[in-house]
Amino acid sequence: MRGLLVSHSRTLTRSFSASPRNHFMNKVAEKQKLFQENNDLPVHLKGGGIDGLLYRLTMAVCLGGTCYSLFCLGWASFPHKK
Repeated sequence: MRGLLVSHSRTLTRSFSASPRNHFMNKVAEKQKLFQENNDLPVHLKGGGIDGLLYRLTMAVCLGGTCYSLFCLGWASFPHKK
C-alpha cells in the first residue's frame, strides 16, 4: 500500500512542476537590446514613457518630502506658546 502512495505522489509532482515552465517566453534578449542601444538616454529612461512618468513622480515626491521636512524642522526650532 505504501508503495502505491509514494509512486502516485511522485507522478503528481512531476506533472505539476514541469508544466509552468512552458507558459512563459524568455524576453531577456529583447530587453538587453533595448537597454544597450546607444541613443543618449540614461538607463532609467530607456524603458519609454512609463519610465519617464515614474521618474518625474519619484522626483516630485522626493522634493515634496524634502520641503516638508525642512518646514517641520523650521517650525520645531521656534518656541511655541502653550
